Amino acid sequence: MKVRPTSEVSRVLVIGTCDTKSPEIDYMVQCVRALGAEPMVMDVGVLGEAPIPTDVSKHDVAAAAGTTNAEIIALGDENHAMAATARGAGALARQLVDDGRVDGVVILGGTMGTDLALDVASVVPFGIPKVVLSTVAFSPLIPSDRVPTDLIMVLWAGGLYGLNEMSKVSIRQAVGAAVGAGRFEASDTVDRPIVAISSLGTTALRYIVDLVPALEARGFEAAVFHSTGMGGRALAQMAQQGRLAAVFDLCLQEVANDFFGSQVVSGPGRLSAPGVPRLIGPGGVDMIDAVAHQPIPSPIAGYEFHQHNRLITSAKASVDDRRRVAEHIAGLLAESDAPTAFLLPRRGVGEWDRPGGPLHEPEAIAALAEALAVHIGPPVELIDLDCHINDPLYTQTAMEVFDAWLESGVVAVPSHG
Repeated sequence: MKVRPTSEVSRVLVIGTCDTKSPEIDYMVQCVRALGAEPMVMDVGVLGEAPIPTDVSKHDVAAAAGTTNAEIIALGDENHAMAATARGAGALARQLVDDGRVDGVVILGGTMGTDLALDVASVVPFGIPKVVLSTVAFSPLIPSDRVPTDLIMVLWAGGLYGLNEMSKVSIRQAVGAAVGAGRFEASDTVDRPIVAISSLGTTALRYIVDLVPALEARGFEAAVFHSTGMGGRALAQMAQQGRLAAVFDLCLQEVANDFFGSQVVSGPGRLSAPGVPRLIGPGGVDMIDAVAHQPIPSPIAGYEFHQHNRLITSAKASVDDRRRVAEHIAGLLAESDAPTAFLLPRRGVGEWDRPGGPLHEPEAIAALAEALAVHIGPPVELIDLDCHINDPLYTQTAMEVFDAWLESGVVAVPSHG
């Protein structure tokens, strides 16, 4: 790994409402400088004037949103005003990063500032440290679909109004995270194109054990995403940002969860990233997950659940459930605009549905397979396999399809591979 030399100053963009949070922002500036970094302050206030020096004024922010501060005030609604300010702040933050003028971003706020912060962080590229110091960090008020892939959040404990020793601790932690992460430079290894793989742990889905080294041997980097909500969301975000050479989306449990009303979902766009070649499989779609410490959503409230741990609980999908989710998945894949192959394992979609396992139910396994075979069609290539998803034939076939894509140019051969 490479760390910036001490002679090279790390630059951190500090964002906040300078009209209402000037003591806190000023303290953040002091913390940045105490760590040997250089702060740049962006004011995202609306009504008042900033009593502290700023590098990017609220007028600059409004202009970047295609409006003026006076017009934002004239909206007469704090929600609309903050949304407009967020557009300008995001555009400027992205430009500063693209121009190489900042190495990290730290944003503070209550609910209003956090709303803005999530918008700003979502447009800052992956790999640029982005830290949100918030009075509602980790709160259920924050929807998971607005959390960027690499966001760092710190609870702004005791920080709603004014400085105190408790809130200073939170500020120091947030600034330290932004400055420290910003000191790391890009990897000193040769960049390899990334292939994403969705999966559960190797107890349930073992294909990653063979796929990862096989992809690496071909000059790719394999990134495995845990299909428990945020993992699938991160995979979708990376695909939609054009960061992936291909996707082995072989575990669609989050997609099935979404269909059945579960909270453990990856959000919209999971199967619709433009131009990304995909190998698709039905891993895990025989289960429906829910959050163990919350009430079971009403669409699946009558199911019998087995609690996996204190975080997640799962129920077995019925025969009819599996037929319906197969049709749903096929409908989503019908919109594919890039080469897509569906690898259908006729003998099961997870280790627990093997004979003797808790999910083994031959009628249900057959119903899922037959429904997928009926509904999966062009533009998707259906590859029907008489095997279990964890059998060697499954991973062997997946790599044969991928190799054909390499040979035909669907996926570019790594230049250093």
